[in-house]
Amino acid sequence: MKNIIRMLISLFCLLILAAPAVAGDVNLFIAASLKEVINELSDSFARKSPGVKFVKNYGASGALVKQIENGAPSDVFISANLEWMEYLKNKNLAEVSSIGNFTYNAMVFAGAPGKASSMRDLIKLERIAIGSPKSVPAGKYATEAFKKAGIDKQLGKKLVMAKDVRECLMYAERGEVDGAFVYRTDVLQAKQAKMLFTVPQELYPRVTYPMAMTGEGAKNRDATAFFAYLQSDEAKRVLLKYGFSSR
Repeated sequence: MKNIIRMLISLFCLLILAAPAVAGDVNLFIAASLKEVINELSDSFARKSPGVKFVKNYGASGALVKQIENGAPSDVFISANLEWMEYLKNKNLAEVSSIGNFTYNAMVFAGAPGKASSMRDLIKLERIAIGSPKSVPAGKYATEAFKKAGIDKQLGKKLVMAKDVRECLMYAERGEVDGAFVYRTDVLQAKQAKMLFTVPQELYPRVTYPMAMTGEGAKNRDATAFFAYLQSDEAKRVLLKYGFSSR
């Protein structure tokens, strides 16, 4: 009897291993600031490709990379900076031949009107939201800007850390902080907070969104088709619609 049970268990395991992956599933790991763009593009692609199902994971680029590194199913990754893509590449988790730039953005400071109009004005504020620099590219861009502007030591105790750029915007929208460092495109989604000033480009690296397929994604026909679609003229029009730059 025990031998029969062992044989049945072995047969069951073989059937599970031999079963194909769920057809049509495409796992997207995307920087939080691209949520509206990817939602629209994935919906558009799904209408043209019945049966394709997108599983979308939005968040801080660093947090997404760690999830991929820990084995989370992923097909396409888009980061909000070059460093996290380089990290994924160095871990042999990105299909090197697929790596390219998806789009560009700019850093701004958002909050209630009248709070600030330049980097120097930040010194007068009490609470400023930024993404945690360890995992959120927007937070790292912000801290680099503080250092180059020579105000980093004066802002240390004023900073409120957020898990991603959208949480920064939420704090500003609720008035829980005097302002927040977010991307230009985030302000277009805001209802209460306004763009108070654009961070001078010379203070931080250009906001670049690199994209890549993972090793698993390169084997997924639907994922490779969607990845190609992300580079289409239609995708570029959607990016422009939401305030992103193609160059």
